[in-house]
Amino acid sequence: MCRRKIIVYVLLQFVLCALSDISFAHKPEGDGAASDNRSHKEGKEADEWNPVSAGPLTTWTAPLCDQGKLVVQTFLFYNRSRGTFNSDSHYGSLPADDRKFQFQEQLFAQYGLSERLEIDAQAVYQENYATQSDRKAHTNGLGDSYLFLRYCALEEERWLPHLTGIFQLKVPTGKYQKADPDKLGTDLMGASSGGGSYDLGAGINLSKKLKPFVTHADFIYSVPQERKIDTVKTGYGRYLNYDFGMEYFMAAGFNLSFELNGFLQADKEQSGEKTPATDVMYLNLSPGIGWSSEKIQMLLGYQRTLTGTNTDANDSVVFTCVYTF
Repeated sequence: MCRRKIIVYVLLQFVLCALSDISFAHKPEGDGAASDNRSHKEGKEADEWNPVSAGPLTTWTAPLCDQGKLVVQTFLFYNRSRGTFNSDSHYGSLPADDRKFQFQEQLFAQYGLSERLEIDAQAVYQENYATQSDRKAHTNGLGDSYLFLRYCALEEERWLPHLTGIFQLKVPTGKYQKADPDKLGTDLMGASSGGGSYDLGAGINLSKKLKPFVTHADFIYSVPQERKIDTVKTGYGRYLNYDFGMEYFMAAGFNLSFELNGFLQADKEQSGEKTPATDVMYLNLSPGIGWSSEKIQMLLGYQRTLTGTNTDANDSVVFTCVYTF
């Protein structure tokens, strides 16, 4: 059944691409195609190097989509937990008979409000599965959602990178309390930073072309708002997302991507008191291979949790496809 879902999803991506007569844009979790983005200024040389791709899996790319353009990107994640990292960052594998995995579908959309301003939104739907000895559970539903506002502060110059500011809001649309013990935790759908809270964040994205490479980086600092969770006032720790990505462009529309994705979060507070050893940290390694034309951009990647604290050790396969209207 799981394999059928993946096959059907991938086939749908190709069908939608084949039916579309439109130019495609750029980015996972975020951006318009290099061929369509704002860095094309009147008077630039016709042969300037502007490669087209779907971008890295997680790292933001700095160029915005054009004014009036709508960019839609779909993601399919298959996440399987091989174990956990405890509060001392020591790894422990799952018991032999236990299983924990997830299918996650994401829809990410961008719209160019002006030449320097873009609004984005991300919705998540997930199916969680768990097995503990002879007990099995499965729950599906919405995860937390995100809204973004991005502003282009500086376009790429000869030595300077493209620089974009980002403001984000996490909205707790996923279930975050009143967990059913028989569901083995599968019914909690909140983000890894903590379900139930509205999180305000701000940061920067940078991109720089160094032919045949394009490099990207982002840093986003977020402040969760206090919220009652199961009647207890809970304040999740402030956290930092940081990502570094690089793309290598080859012939015939192919490109390779490589990125490191990090997350750091402080201890949470409950009823006004800090709860020790509740900080969260992880570092993911994410290689991928993509193929793009002016019409289609796709990327297939793999993510692996290298190290962490109070987090699952996951292996993930990701497929994404980009459309521009």
